[in-house]
Amino acid sequence: MTILQTGRPALFIDRDGTLIQDVGYIKDPNDVALLPDAVNAIRLMNRAKWPVIVVTNQSGIARGVCTESDYAAVKTRLDEQLRDGGAHIDAHYYCPHHPEFGGDCSCRKPGTALFDRAITEHIIDASRSVFVGDRWRDVAPALHYAALGILVPGPNTPAEDIAVARSKAEVVSTLTEAVHRILPDL
Repeated sequence: MTILQTGRPALFIDRDGTLIQDVGYIKDPNDVALLPDAVNAIRLMNRAKWPVIVVTNQSGIARGVCTESDYAAVKTRLDEQLRDGGAHIDAHYYCPHHPEFGGDCSCRKPGTALFDRAITEHIIDASRSVFVGDRWRDVAPALHYAALGILVPGPNTPAEDIAVARSKAEVVSTLTEAVHRILPDL
């Protein structure tokens, strides 16, 4: 089921490897380290009045490596660091599941349940939105909504994800470059 709303576009963005360094199953808020372009990119989207919505898979919760409280503490630290730079996230959505630890779910990316929820809750026009991340699973939902997907590869991005993104979406080097692709008049 495709949910399209008449509303404003949003930036749907991944967290680990896109906004913050991917250190595995992060549970300590002191380990939150913003990537170099994160504050600038989010601040530019905020100034353009685009909602910035984080959608992230957090399978460490299903694996028992971290807890939902750990996730909340990391989220709070991310929000503090962005706020210190004059930027903010409008909403956070996360999937605590993993198919090997509890079965399949519809919210784990590239599934669209969390996106559908955000689209409804924030009155978003999905087809005018942009989906950004460092893995194909972050970008793939753009195809479901006939929207723009942009892969920003990092050190952990598999070569096959880059190849798929080059054929079905876009690939850029930095988050700032992604923002300039979204908002070319900046």
